[in-house]
Amino acid sequence: MGCGTCGTSKNGAPGGCQSHGNCSSGGCNRMNVYDWLSNLPFSDPESNCRIIEVSFNNGSRKDFFRNGSSQFFEKGDMVSVEGVSGFDVGMVNITGELVRLQLKKHKLDEKSPDFKKILRRASDADIAKMLETKAREAQVLIRSRAMARQLRLELKMAEVEIQADGRKATFFYIADDRVDFRELIKLYASEFKVKVEMRQIGARQEAGKVGGIGSCGRELCCSSWLTDFKSVNTNAARYQNLSINQTKLSGQCGRLKCCLNYELDTYMDALQFFPDDADMIEVARSRAFLVKKDIFRNLMWYTLPESNKQYPLTIERVKKIKELNRQGIKPEELEPAELVTSKPKEIEPVYADVVGQISLKSLEKTSRKRRDSEKNQQQNRRPGGGNRQQEQRQPAEGNRQNRGNQKQQQHNASQGQNQQRPNNQNRQQRPNPNRGPQQQQRSNQRPNTKSDDKK
Repeated sequence: MGCGTCGTSKNGAPGGCQSHGNCSSGGCNRMNVYDWLSNLPFSDPESNCRIIEVSFNNGSRKDFFRNGSSQFFEKGDMVSVEGVSGFDVGMVNITGELVRLQLKKHKLDEKSPDFKKILRRASDADIAKMLETKAREAQVLIRSRAMARQLRLELKMAEVEIQADGRKATFFYIADDRVDFRELIKLYASEFKVKVEMRQIGARQEAGKVGGIGSCGRELCCSSWLTDFKSVNTNAARYQNLSINQTKLSGQCGRLKCCLNYELDTYMDALQFFPDDADMIEVARSRAFLVKKDIFRNLMWYTLPESNKQYPLTIERVKKIKELNRQGIKPEELEPAELVTSKPKEIEPVYADVVGQISLKSLEKTSRKRRDSEKNQQQNRRPGGGNRQQEQRQPAEGNRQNRGNQKQQQHNASQGQNQQRPNNQNRQQRPNPNRGPQQQQRSNQRPNTKSDDKK
């Protein structure tokens, strides 16, 4: 969850915080807090809270410091504070009246002299020194794990946080039992040349430091805003009618999800109106056993031994049946309630019958041409296939020509019967150069029988 100035550049490379931590949006801080009381006006400036909450290592650790100077710090400012034998650099998280609420929550006194002081506003040299020190943390973590493995200690190193001036290092580890790490501290101090502090954390704190995405699709609560971890047991799942499935109820830390406690108070308040001694009721047929309770509809679901069907009963009906059972009366029926769903009915889409509307002649022609071309290619590949193909084509073409001539002759005969007779007369009157003069006279002297018959 980065701020608007922390996106990627045009070439795809991460741009980082272009405001150098002073954007005041808090998107770079995973334990960000919105200071909604920072602009609260005061009639007496001296009544303002002089304690400031500062976050370190991108919000993974927070602490309170006293502002003894006259400087005014706002959220997002980088400050140098007192450390162990040196100084440390952190970011101002909250100021003003909101800090008093946090002090009251942690049961701390505002006037206590145990608070460390804010030295100054962080300079460029302080920030450069902090960045140089933070770059060593990954290598120190890898080396520390290897050294703990050599000593065969039953612990897991989760995170290493080095002070800004490089004089102190805090090693966060996870262990099931007590671990004797006195020899390990000596090795760390001689290897890394720092003052070593070992701090044990739980599985939930480790998940908060590592971070990740939960099954809800959002960032883990322990790494974004959750600071105190309350105990969670399976009764919280039972009250909410959740199936006791270890894989579904466990988070990335391997423990029960913290979100099981979020809606537990609402369920507990709603279950006060449900009868407690209604796990089993008796009817004329047999006994009915309680399956689940629906606090949103105020219904109780029962089932009978001879069937798997579940019957929803109202709270009033269950109380009435329970009262009759105390009197020794068994009602005939359960009289389940009618469930009315507010969901709109889904309208099935209407499909139009388009069979026969789409012409596939073009597809048939292309497929026919493709098959013919494939056959021709196969015949050409065979020895002597070309001659056979030509021989088969020639009679086919000849038959096609004869059929075309016959059709043309029939067409001409049907349309030109009346024109054929005058044409024959003209042919008889025309002189034929191949004939002799005597033959032409004989042909002219022949009587025209067809014309005489018509007359």
